[in-house]
Amino acid sequence: MTKDQPSRVGVLLREWRQRRRLSQLDLALLADTSARHLSYVETGRARPSREMVLRLSEALEVPLRERNTLLVAADYAPAYREGRLSDEDMGSVRAVLDTMLTAHEPYPAVVVDRLWNVVAGNRAMSVLMAGIPPHLQEPLPNVFRLTLHPEGLAPHLANLGEVRSHFLDRLRRQVNATGDDELRLLYEEVRGYPAPADEEEGTELGSSPFEVPLRIRTPFGELSMFGTMATFGAPADVTLSELAIELFYPLDEFTAEALRALAGPG
Repeated sequence: MTKDQPSRVGVLLREWRQRRRLSQLDLALLADTSARHLSYVETGRARPSREMVLRLSEALEVPLRERNTLLVAADYAPAYREGRLSDEDMGSVRAVLDTMLTAHEPYPAVVVDRLWNVVAGNRAMSVLMAGIPPHLQEPLPNVFRLTLHPEGLAPHLANLGEVRSHFLDRLRRQVNATGDDELRLLYEEVRGYPAPADEEEGTELGSSPFEVPLRIRTPFGELSMFGTMATFGAPADVTLSELAIELFYPLDEFTAEALRALAGPG
């Protein structure tokens, strides 16, 4: 490598800085270094220390998986382990997830990974999964495919246009923030699903505190729900850092009563 040939870690750091729309001076201030040194790192004229790679990663809010990639690119060992949810030492994590999912019944709840694959769900999810064909559930169900695929929830959504626009915007922003190629492929796939023939009529202003609730037509009537996300604080494991729990709540008393009735005595 010559001084005119940027190092791999320098190229990656510059990409992350540009993705965050920061100048070299901005990032240098956040990482407590000099803009001159940062410039040398990006161009390959200086090799960053392991500590510097981690400081820059923290300042850039780089996900743990990509922090390991940056360290390897700088010829250092990864700093964060990548376990599996089935590992023995993840037992406490599984217990917490099971407790949260069960406690949330009779309302639906799922655990998703970074690609929005459903890795666990509670019994109440059967309300949303009813009639979903097997090919959309294998090898793992995916939130975006389940919701927007024409054989998934899409035909049953009373506000498909709103939901589709909201979901695609959410996924596009995540792709832009992470640069994740697998997420980008998922975005391109679901964006290609058929859009509503006519523009959906939006929720009346002031009729809901949420801009885009999930309104599902079912044999029991229209169910209206909203979701909230929960993540683990200060994770030191890649897998754990990428897990999120999505909890659905009823938006009206009719939906609450319907979900309780569907759950049966318990």
